Amino acid sequence: MKKKIKIIVVLFLLYVLVGALLPFTFHPEVSQEIKDEYNREDYYGSNAEGYYRAAVIESNKEALDIRLQMFDKARERIIFSTFDIRAGKSTTDIFSALLAAADRGVKVEILVDGLFGGVHMGTNSIFYAAGSHPNIEIRFYNIPNVLKPWTMNGRLHDKYILVDDSLLLLGGRNTFDYFLGDTVKGGSYDREVLVTEESTRRQEAGVMQEMLLYFEEVWNSKYCKTAYNSTPFWKGDITPVKEELAIHYQNLKAEQQELSEAETDFTARTVPIQNATLISNPSHILSKEPVVWFQLMELIKGAEQGAYIQTPYAVFSKAMYRDLEQAVKAQGNIIMQINAPAAGDNFVASADYLFNKKKLYKTGVKVYEFQGNHSSHGKSMLIDNDLSVIGSFNLDMRSAYIDTEVALVIHGEAFNRLLKEEINKLHESSIAVDSNGTYEVNSQVKPAVMPLYKKLLLKLSSILFQLFRFLI
Repeated sequence: MKKKIKIIVVLFLLYVLVGALLPFTFHPEVSQEIKDEYNREDYYGSNAEGYYRAAVIESNKEALDIRLQMFDKARERIIFSTFDIRAGKSTTDIFSALLAAADRGVKVEILVDGLFGGVHMGTNSIFYAAGSHPNIEIRFYNIPNVLKPWTMNGRLHDKYILVDDSLLLLGGRNTFDYFLGDTVKGGSYDREVLVTEESTRRQEAGVMQEMLLYFEEVWNSKYCKTAYNSTPFWKGDITPVKEELAIHYQNLKAEQQELSEAETDFTARTVPIQNATLISNPSHILSKEPVVWFQLMELIKGAEQGAYIQTPYAVFSKAMYRDLEQAVKAQGNIIMQINAPAAGDNFVASADYLFNKKKLYKTGVKVYEFQGNHSSHGKSMLIDNDLSVIGSFNLDMRSAYIDTEVALVIHGEAFNRLLKEEINKLHESSIAVDSNGTYEVNSQVKPAVMPLYKKLLLKLSSILFQLFRFLI
């Protein structure tokens, strides 16, 4: 009997392992249909009527403030999609503002990844206080099921907020104190784009509508399930939690009056842009066509002056190395800024980079390693002097083939200059790497120091990680 039980356990574990890994070991190519639909001219526009304006949201403090201002300004609907939410001051600020908006009659829809949301949101009463409000609904995307192990990997990596179909914030920030506010010393360097559209001159088809349609496709899919809509008996009455959040929000508005100005005008902090275009991966949970990757590479190939890529990580498949090499041949002036392993906060990605970095150099891209006092998490591109990209998309296989991802392609020289200013601040703390992997001489930047134990761990683990690097 014991032997049978052992066999059953082993077979079940094998089933889980194979089911979780096998569907993602093979990477689809982009279909001919996607290739045929691509038209570089679609990303450009005249914006002669001045419909759109945009701003780069760089600091974590500004990122939290802009969220609170957007929620305060909302009158009809708030759409809030994020990869990860964790308890903390910024989360308390945000959910107190969302509850206040819901009390005003605003419809609030919150979409969170089913793995990271389920683990980190847990049984926190704040989320039950929000989810049980009649004007708020929280849904999880792709809750993992061990009996269906293929649900373990396809994650919702989108991070955006859409308010009243006229204010859009999109980028790389997760929803907790490491990314938002100023309570954490050494919080992540990150970036978002704020796009505004004049409601009096709203376009029937445009980036706000693209974002709305994408959200509704995911929100209404079979992969999303409502959560926190009923409070378990052992949590007791959560009315006091709602009252505490209401008091918290009133105190927050009293302390920072700029957050409570209903007529907040975003014009002063934005510049006119000619166009904004949403690009996104397929929304299903299995291995995906690399749609965002394909579009980004095509945009770079068509550049006239060059491209600058900022990504936290660089974990490529054979096809991705091939595509990047082709892009370099088409447009020789391509620079890539990534975290130096000593500065990065993703151990697995840093280990893979150390193991495979010569393949990256071989593509011909000029690599700069960021030597900051903590990690950069921004995902941005500059293409020529008039196209910019900001999104959730990392240059790795997970973003290319597994997760949902979104990015905005912005056409506008003024915005391109703003983004370039911010990227240059990090570039000034980066060191160029030659084709042999050696740092080029730079007397202005001191290389980040890596402890000996971390060097050894990275070197040893980098070999092991090659077995499942397609999931990184």
